[in-house]
Amino acid sequence: MRQDLTALSDSILMDRLAGGDEVSFDTLFYRHYDRVYGILFRLVGTRAEAEDLTQEVFLKLHDHAARHRSHGDDNISAWLYRVATNLGYNAIRNRQRRWQRDVVLVPDSEMPGAEQEVARRQEVAAVREALARMKARDAQLLILRQMDFSYAECAAICGVAPGSVGTLLARAAESFRTAYVEVAGRGEER
Repeated sequence: MRQDLTALSDSILMDRLAGGDEVSFDTLFYRHYDRVYGILFRLVGTRAEAEDLTQEVFLKLHDHAARHRSHGDDNISAWLYRVATNLGYNAIRNRQRRWQRDVVLVPDSEMPGAEQEVARRQEVAAVREALARMKARDAQLLILRQMDFSYAECAAICGVAPGSVGTLLARAAESFRTAYVEVAGRGEER
């Protein structure tokens, strides 16, 4: 009879995966996929790129299992979300480098709503650029809270004391406002 792995902790599943149990990997994958994908989609903004990065996160988890031996207190979900955030930021930085090299031309269009779509895309780009300019932990906290992670989960993922999350979020929100105003203001000068 096959054991129901969904009741096992992430650490036990990682130990089993380290021993070659691929079914444990599947369980970890399905347990955490939605949140990892959600973080990445909010960072990069496209489904295809978020899916590619999510696969990369889980490949890293698989590789990590080979080196992993549980101590019973490992927080695999926090590790996954931290890796996802780092990969997302790397993707944003790479995209910004490409944008700086390329000339982006927005064709004139007489189609109704085209101006609104251009404005929406500029706003989305400004939000992403503002997030990329912030300290990684600050941006990560904002994204995690926007995804309804609890303060305790945010603390575990970011490696901070749970009691400090509220203060850190307030500072992160102010940092975002400052970066966004700077980015949006620069966009209006063009």
